Amino acid sequence: MIGARLSRDGDTAPRPVDFGEFVRRRGGHGRLVVQPRMGFSDPRRMRAGLRATRAAHATTVGTVTLDSYTRVGDLRAAARALADGVHLNGYPIVNHDYDVTRRMLDGVRDDDFPVQVRHGSAVPDDIFAALVALRLNATEGGPVSYCLPYGRTPLTDAVRNWRRCTEQFARLRDDGVEPHLETFGGCLMGQLCPPSQLVALSVLEALFFVHHGVRSVSVSYAQQTNMEQDREAVFALRRLCAELLPTDNWHVVVYAYMGVYPCTPQGADRLLERAAELTVTTGSERLIVKTTAEARRIPTVAENVAALERAGAARGELRPGADSSTYAEAAALVHAVLNLDADPGRALLAAFRYGVLDVPFCLHPDNMGRTRGYIDSDGWLRWADIGSMPLRGLAGHRFHRTLTSSGLLDDLSYIRRTFDHAPAA
Repeated sequence: MIGARLSRDGDTAPRPVDFGEFVRRRGGHGRLVVQPRMGFSDPRRMRAGLRATRAAHATTVGTVTLDSYTRVGDLRAAARALADGVHLNGYPIVNHDYDVTRRMLDGVRDDDFPVQVRHGSAVPDDIFAALVALRLNATEGGPVSYCLPYGRTPLTDAVRNWRRCTEQFARLRDDGVEPHLETFGGCLMGQLCPPSQLVALSVLEALFFVHHGVRSVSVSYAQQTNMEQDREAVFALRRLCAELLPTDNWHVVVYAYMGVYPCTPQGADRLLERAAELTVTTGSERLIVKTTAEARRIPTVAENVAALERAGAARGELRPGADSSTYAEAAALVHAVLNLDADPGRALLAAFRYGVLDVPFCLHPDNMGRTRGYIDSDGWLRWADIGSMPLRGLAGHRFHRTLTSSGLLDDLSYIRRTFDHAPAA
């Protein structure tokens, strides 16, 4: 039985479990906590999706993914859609009456099934206000990773917004609730960003969260194009967190591949199995799955459950990590940024202003846009051009490769070709 507390509006409500502590207790050491991407605008469908996730034959946590209108702060459009009975692509948590959301979660969320809210907003004030009011104590994002790829919000505004919201979220502890934030930095652009920068951004955003008061964090890494390189990246991520994070309450979440997905069910299943293998063999605790429907449409609840159960069955022995070029590059980026300013937010702003961080193929005005990545003949993501990033002597001969439009298209479809055309095991 979970403890109760008196909420600010006078209602008695359950005190939610620490999301990070739950995942660290249930995941790692060859075991997985698995999680879907899932969001419905109808509270009854959202509740049914959470119940199905909870009932899956795996160790699961729930997801409430918000709709696109809420993500960009267009609450009037979300209200019109609800009034007109239009199905949105996620749950409009700000527009739904808080009691509606409380009833949706009642009897579903508890000590054995925490729930995370996922959104994607560079202007998340209304979202965080709803989270605090509802005591929904797990969410994700970041000042860089929810700004650069998704719109034209100035990075200075995104950093200011996320500073304010992180500090507001941290005050949940005043009510005895431990807030948890997951950085999206390791998933930036989803593809064709060499892993060292994904690792660096994940660590830097986690440091930003901790600096502004959140003590329970998770760091992300999105599966890329080569298993050996992915293992290097996850071990680099774990090592840098152990070296730099001033909290022990952290874990690693791996995302199944976020680029152009295989079209065939067999290819999609094989790719998910590789993601699960990556997660367990690196000692990572949580995996966000994808389904066999990803290349065609939004998956059903049943397809999500099937993916959860397939991934959740993965077992494996931890494979020892070692020094690697990925760690050396990521460490160089992290320390170069931290040397710019004692405040992580100001350091991130300076890093993008000077090109110390520079995301390939990202057209945001605050990204210098001089770097490029490519996939080599072994499937490794390499730097074609390092721009002004402090990687000279670390990236070696790999940079200054000429890229063509046809080569870029080939790289973007590399995973689809590889897994759709691979022979059955």
